[in-house]
Amino acid sequence: MEGSIIGFLSLAVVLGLITVGIPVAISILSVAVLGMYVLLGDSFLFTTFETTVWAMSTKYSFAIIPMFILMGEFAGGARIITDLYNACYRWIGGIRGGVYNSTVLASAGFAAISGSTIVNATVFTRVALPEIDRLGYHRGFGAGCIAASGTLAALIPPSLTMVLFGFLTDQSIGALLIAGILPGILTAIMLMVTVWTSVFVRPELAPANVDRFSLREKISSLWDIWPVALLAVIVLSGIYTGKVSPSAAGTVGAMGALIIALIKRRMTWTIFWGSIRRTAIISASLFLIIIAGLLFSRMLLFSGAVSDLTSFMTASGFTPFTFMACVVIGFFIFGMFIDPVTMMVVSIPFLFPVVLEMGVDPIWFGIIIVKLIEIAAITPPIGINLFAVMSASDGKVSGSAMYKGVMPFVMIELCVLGLLLTFPLITTFLPSRM
Repeated sequence: MEGSIIGFLSLAVVLGLITVGIPVAISILSVAVLGMYVLLGDSFLFTTFETTVWAMSTKYSFAIIPMFILMGEFAGGARIITDLYNACYRWIGGIRGGVYNSTVLASAGFAAISGSTIVNATVFTRVALPEIDRLGYHRGFGAGCIAASGTLAALIPPSLTMVLFGFLTDQSIGALLIAGILPGILTAIMLMVTVWTSVFVRPELAPANVDRFSLREKISSLWDIWPVALLAVIVLSGIYTGKVSPSAAGTVGAMGALIIALIKRRMTWTIFWGSIRRTAIISASLFLIIIAGLLFSRMLLFSGAVSDLTSFMTASGFTPFTFMACVVIGFFIFGMFIDPVTMMVVSIPFLFPVVLEMGVDPIWFGIIIVKLIEIAAITPPIGINLFAVMSASDGKVSGSAMYKGVMPFVMIELCVLGLLLTFPLITTFLPSRM
């Protein structure tokens, strides 16, 4: 069988297993193991399996995953999200639509200490949705805003999605994290512009009466969030200047979040051990997915699928622009039906060698992929953040209201994607100055 046939058959089997309910990591791992056994024999399979699993699980840079997760868990346990939201609302809540934009701004702030989009979407549903209902704002649009704001955690470092991409492609995780800062800020600004524009065009989305706060109340609210801002600055500046590695920065962040929680007297033994337990579970799941993805890529490489695809792209006269257009269209379509992490793990082994062959900047490509995954997380019908919001709302938000409410934000996300594709400097400027 030709390599290309083996590759696409392997991909089809992986997607089929996931569709029938087999966990992502197990589906990918099963196909990788079976493929290597059939193609290369049991000796090669056992040797590759042993060396790959050992090399990756003992890699120092892997420490970044549990440390960033632990930082987010400690921050969530210390109710830092509530402090961020209250501070943002006091400063911009007096503007019509301020509840929506307070969610965007607070989500961007929390994204700097938490790398999970699902966590962002879930916790802000519990914090912001009651305020949206209390003040008479539009629940569906508000739910869409919460879901879209949650995706900022995929771009603004520390981002677990970027860490996953870095491990799958062997690219600098520090450069990827720093590259996401400007696109993340741009996305947050455009989401806020979307809110203001929508409220102006459709006044029924936000009541005319808004809460007013004095300057004293606004300034006092900053006292609750300055430790978080300082922590984010220390972590990001450490990575940017090279004073600390990303893994060490994650450790500093986790310790800083724990100290903040202790100072605020919001850390109990229950919260502490619960954070440790959830971090271990999430980290183990991600490790298994990464190892499965690496074994899958090895199988594709030795089967000839990768070289066949690269040769086809080159012989067909594909330009980098044409290639990226195909990637964008493919991710947008399949992102409607496939989990974003699954899409990344099964597609990157095919696509990344072509990226290198065509001379596309790998860091810029990584940010584009993360942005596409961010869009997929809020694109109906299988947007993972949409289900996270609906689940956390305890049935208050229906599927139809969720889908209608999120569509303006999907449109603006596509506009941001267009800007990142047209002006790569937005992505590459900060990493080039590291």
